Amino acid sequence: MKGMFVRAALGVIAVSLAGVAAAQVKPEDQIKFRKAGYSFMSWNMGKIKAQVVEGSVPFNKDQVAAAAAAIAGIANSGMGQLYGPGTDRDVGNQKTRVKPELFQNMEEVGKLAKNFNMAANDLAKVAADGDQATIKAAFGKLGESCKACHDKFRAE
Repeated sequence: MKGMFVRAALGVIAVSLAGVAAAQVKPEDQIKFRKAGYSFMSWNMGKIKAQVVEGSVPFNKDQVAAAAAAIAGIANSGMGQLYGPGTDRDVGNQKTRVKPELFQNMEEVGKLAKNFNMAANDLAKVAADGDQATIKAAFGKLGESCKACHDKFRAE
């Protein structure tokens, strides 16, 4: 019983420290980290597009499933925490294309993010099955969810 209490206490401490660490990420680093996440998702989306949509690369079920899993992993990683105070504008050497309106419409942003996460999870699920037509449809829905946010909250 004592061991279970100690493990629970250590778990609470670890979670608390993780929250503090996330809160201490400088705005410049928040921008850098979120840009890296989106770049990695974009690279993986490109692999799926080339194999499933364009056919410019031969279809490889395992590669597509891995790319879809990576996208879902990043989508569910809590990237919303990287939109903290001061990240609505360029900071240091980090440029951002986020419009300030994003920070004024958090309820709408939350809905868009939820739709994106669901689409990313659905893509990962169907990609694991390997049916190209189903993957293509799910990939299209994921792209639509990206576009919905970009159209409103991303500057060109």
